[in-house]
Amino acid sequence: MAIVNYFFDKALWKRYYKQVIGFWLLFLLMILFIPFTFWMVSLGALGDLPTFEELENPHTALATEIYSSDSVLLGKFYSQNRTNVKFEQLSPNLVNALLATEDIRFLKHPGVDARAIMRALSGVLTLQSKGGGSTLTQQLATNLFHVRSTTLLERLKQKLKEQVIAVRLESRYTKEEILAMYLNTVEFNDNAFGISSAAYTYFKKDVGNLDIEEAAVLVGMLQNPSRFNPRRFPERSTARRNIVLYQMERYGFIDESTKETLSNPNDCPIVLNFQKSTHTEGIATYFREVLRLEMMKWANQPENMKLDSTKYDIYRDGLRIYTTIHSKVQRHAEAAVHEHLSALQKDFFKHWKDKDVYADPVEKKRFIALVKKSDRYLDLKESGIGEDSIMKVMKQPVRMKIFTHEGEMDTLMSPYDSIYYHRLILQTGFLVVNPEDGSIMAWVGGADYKYFQYDHINSRRQVGSTFKPFIYSKAIENGYSPCFKITDAPVTFEDYNNWTPKNSDEYSNERLTLFECLAKSKNTCSAFLMKQLGPEVVIQMMREMGITAPIEPVPAISLGSVDISAWEMAGAYTVFANKGIYTQPNYITSIQTKDGLELNKTSPESHDVMSEEQAYVMVELLRYVVNHGSGGRIRYRYKLTADVCGKTGTTNDNTDGWFMGFTPQFIGAVWTGGEDRVVRFRSTALGQGANMALPIWGLFAQKLYADKSLAFSESIKFAVPPGKLPVELDCSRYRDAANTLPGGNSTGTPDAWDNPNP
Repeated sequence: MAIVNYFFDKALWKRYYKQVIGFWLLFLLMILFIPFTFWMVSLGALGDLPTFEELENPHTALATEIYSSDSVLLGKFYSQNRTNVKFEQLSPNLVNALLATEDIRFLKHPGVDARAIMRALSGVLTLQSKGGGSTLTQQLATNLFHVRSTTLLERLKQKLKEQVIAVRLESRYTKEEILAMYLNTVEFNDNAFGISSAAYTYFKKDVGNLDIEEAAVLVGMLQNPSRFNPRRFPERSTARRNIVLYQMERYGFIDESTKETLSNPNDCPIVLNFQKSTHTEGIATYFREVLRLEMMKWANQPENMKLDSTKYDIYRDGLRIYTTIHSKVQRHAEAAVHEHLSALQKDFFKHWKDKDVYADPVEKKRFIALVKKSDRYLDLKESGIGEDSIMKVMKQPVRMKIFTHEGEMDTLMSPYDSIYYHRLILQTGFLVVNPEDGSIMAWVGGADYKYFQYDHINSRRQVGSTFKPFIYSKAIENGYSPCFKITDAPVTFEDYNNWTPKNSDEYSNERLTLFECLAKSKNTCSAFLMKQLGPEVVIQMMREMGITAPIEPVPAISLGSVDISAWEMAGAYTVFANKGIYTQPNYITSIQTKDGLELNKTSPESHDVMSEEQAYVMVELLRYVVNHGSGGRIRYRYKLTADVCGKTGTTNDNTDGWFMGFTPQFIGAVWTGGEDRVVRFRSTALGQGANMALPIWGLFAQKLYADKSLAFSESIKFAVPPGKLPVELDCSRYRDAANTLPGGNSTGTPDAWDNPNP
């Protein structure tokens, strides 16, 4: 009876009913809490989440890439050195290593992996590490939209938001797209952002060509890029790599034999091909800086704005700039410059041994002014030290790195001596241009961009005798034949204070043809032609040839007293090499967005300056200079058999050395000298253009023709124009002129020279 009463005890049932209802209510609330929490998070309860548009177009800072005409990456402009790649570009080894190490269930979960979360919680409760709970998609969400929080509460909030973002990402992207996006957003060390930059930085490889062990190294770095940096900590990185290889074997991506072979540090050490990504190192550094400044101007022009009327950011918008620079031609140019300047610098130091280049009081004053502009001097001055004390400190030796052509050298040197030493380093400007379309194939602006950032391609220096072909071409246009003779004797300009130019050697008083005059670079001949033509007409023609430098209409320009840049000189000589047509030098072929949209396609300026026949006569004159005159080293020292035309240039006091050389396939404009004009050889034998500048051209041409992967050939000749030339080029067929001016000079009327003997 007691049992029956128990079962029918209403109070007991009431208490039991409450317990059951309470349990199921609590259970239901617990079940609903999780979706309710995520629903609230999705509504922004814990802060704003990315919009649909931001998810569709996640923005990361992308480097602008610079490509050569042969599709080689020359360099980048960036705030972060990052280049995005697509899944199809990734090495399968990389994908397998990533999945095995970071998220083996990536292809199965919807962005959040409950099993991984429970495993992580279990590890926390048991104080044993069992791996993280974040999926690759969650990590991507963090990389794209969050900066990792430092406090526990904020981190918990962030975790909830990441899971919501991860689910949204999974609904909008394929697994392949998510995996590629993740690898594009990860950060490595050594200024490498994203897997593409890391592959190039550490192994100098395209991301699609990574070997298994290389992929394992990079994936291993993801846990802690600094700790597992293979450059700084090779042993630590090797151990981490081997963990990745173990995971790959565990999940069947590689077999045990492969894992054992690749894990052995003796058989398979980490072999890096480290490429430090900086703006001051690598190929075409001077050119890249010129391009950067040009792109900054381009981005500020209203017609180049984005559709939303904002400016393109060359450091963050991932533009692609396609240039005319050819990577192999550029490397040959840089190698030629290095080879010649290395030898020339030794000659220079030997030449000035135990002598002060800045001994002249005026020049010494200028040098001291340079010392006072140095960072070290200004820092000392700012600290309140007196000038005498500053100079004492400046002359005390300290440990430092200095430039040498053999590489940076650690040495003990005073800051004062360091400035003096670096001012004595000879510089060059070497520009290689295709004469047909003006495309610049190589650009070397100095000895080394890291130490000497002044670019000598666009700097204007005295051009010396490389100016003379402009006078001769105007003479040809006015009917003079290359066989016209001029007596090598003084020429006086009465209207200019009886100015009488001199040769670099003595007057021979011989009657020389224009061929011989130009080949021997006789100042008297150039002065004679200038007196007949007048400087104004020569300058007018030079303007048509693209030279914009200031030029005074005075007779002295006949000796090359004007300052012109290598850029302008190369452009002007396209007229001779390209059948009388001027083509403006250019270096950008296309600018595109990261998605391949064409923003700017350039076409160089081009126009006729002289007839094809007149240009060919100039080819004959300048070919004669190489075969019989001041450019002879091209033949006897560098053994070049190509159809080469050229002109050397040497200026007052041997300050500037020039060589302008061209073939049917390329023009090479070379200037060599000191950044300060007082830095020079004291003898013409050493300071002339044939010794200072021509060797760079000769060495470059040797390398160019020896490279059979390039389409340059010594057998290609300048084409003779169809039909009859306006003048006879065979001087043996001309009769002598009867009428002469006082002093034995021929008249300015060339008629007697234009009628060949029967």
